[in-house]
Amino acid sequence: MPYAFEHVHLKALDPETTANWYVKAFDFEIFSDRVMPSGARFIECKTTDGVIVRISGPGTGDVMGNGDASTHYGLEHFGLLVEDIEFELRRLNDLGAELLEGPMGGNGGPIIAFIQAPDDVRIELLQPPQ
Repeated sequence: MPYAFEHVHLKALDPETTANWYVKAFDFEIFSDRVMPSGARFIECKTTDGVIVRISGPGTGDVMGNGDASTHYGLEHFGLLVEDIEFELRRLNDLGAELLEGPMGGNGGPIIAFIQAPDDVRIELLQPPQ
């Protein structure tokens, strides 16, 4: 069986606020919102190209570590394509995202920047070469 990318799962103190941020920021569509037997609120979203992003809060008794939007080992970031990186950086800043690095690159390659989204999630924005 071939492997296919199925989802990204984000943990959030307030899943509803976080999910709504992604709806505003990147046109995610919320398609499910429920409370799991663990007590965790579990919201499922889809990107415009169909990737599932699950956002859940802590369950009863869960002890959560801090998020880390800096470079680090493990899953460090996910990347999204944009048409106009400067426009997107201004728009996302207005929504509360913090610019971490960039924009950088170009010269025939993509222009990239990294932002810090809610819950210390690191996101790479990539503007393909024109």
